[in-house]
Amino acid sequence: MDSSKRRVVITGISALTPIGLTVADFWNAMMEGKSGAAPITKFDTSRSETKFACELKGFDPTNYMDRKAARRLDPFSQYALSAAPVALSDAGLDPQTMSAEDKENFGVIIGSGIGGIQTFDQQSVTNHTQGPNRVSPFFIPMLIPDLAAGQISINYGFQGPNYCTVSACATSNNNLIDSFLLIKNGMADLMMAGGAEAAICELGIAGFNASKALSTRNDTPETASRPFDITRDGFVMGEGTGILIVEELTHALNRNAKIYAEVVGVGLSADAHHITAPDPEGSGALLAMKRALKSADLEADVIDYINMHGTSTPLGDIAETKAIKHLLGEKAYKINASSTKSMTGHLLGAAGAVEAIATVLAIVNQTVPPTINFVNPDPECDLNFTFNKPQERTVNYAMSNAFGFGGHNTSVIFKKYE
Repeated sequence: MDSSKRRVVITGISALTPIGLTVADFWNAMMEGKSGAAPITKFDTSRSETKFACELKGFDPTNYMDRKAARRLDPFSQYALSAAPVALSDAGLDPQTMSAEDKENFGVIIGSGIGGIQTFDQQSVTNHTQGPNRVSPFFIPMLIPDLAAGQISINYGFQGPNYCTVSACATSNNNLIDSFLLIKNGMADLMMAGGAEAAICELGIAGFNASKALSTRNDTPETASRPFDITRDGFVMGEGTGILIVEELTHALNRNAKIYAEVVGVGLSADAHHITAPDPEGSGALLAMKRALKSADLEADVIDYINMHGTSTPLGDIAETKAIKHLLGEKAYKINASSTKSMTGHLLGAAGAVEAIATVLAIVNQTVPPTINFVNPDPECDLNFTFNKPQERTVNYAMSNAFGFGGHNTSVIFKKYE
């Protein structure tokens, strides 16, 4: 088939998030405006400047795999491998009965912005205290970010494109974009795309504290992630995974798959500005959104909803708001936007996939998730950010943004499938 005629749809989704370990629970929690932030339980925070995060609650890897397998995986890989079979089942795909041809054309791109930082931290201590001979033979496979994708490919015999793109907090949006392009270009018919992150450990928190990125609102953690509120003081660390089954439309129709939404446009850019701070005018974000619209052959005024990167940092929220104003002009005040990070925290390399799922569900349910914890207006953030309560509205086209340290910008446009 001519690549220009190949259409790409979402046929399966799964998520493990700080506000729900299933997609249904995740959506319901967003509709209730639930915060996932609470004091950290994973380590002693007495030495940490930030003492709270959005942890996965109630997750036990042995509910998804045997104990031996779990011990040989860093938590970020545990999350991805736990969500993968759920996404496959949701898509109506059974690897046991799948044809050899389908497996050859089924790729996996699951990334992580940080990778196995918990494993790195633990094995570094082992090396220094017990010597190099005591370092685990699984250290490197547990550490490197591509091994979640590799393990999933091995588990199911998927022989399509298999790797991970790492672009900090844009990682899983990048992986979704790569999957879209591979299918459009005829290099795959099915892709499992997304990201996983497990950086809530003393070293991870210390590193982001050192870069002045995290909120230190230890007295009220549940309200600390407050995008667009003038009192915001940084993001709240989250963890988890989001996985989407991305499929060529004809392939999906031939097997009578349910279709959540169509992917119609993608955009990529670089700020070329600073290693951590965004371009203050949002020029790179604007360029990514423009390119997404161009690739979809759409005018900006068709967008109904934007799931913003919206991390709750002083500079980032303003820059993205400026970019949307430049993109949409007066229409910017007529659309809905929101930051679901106000509820989930910032899942770093998994954020783009989890937020893509939230965006797809907004189309399915014709309802925009809220931005919670808003009290004090910021005059530089003056759009309709769907504050505090979800809003029912027509959502035919929705955009999901994800940006990352290093100046990486990604935008994906989804369309209601008809």
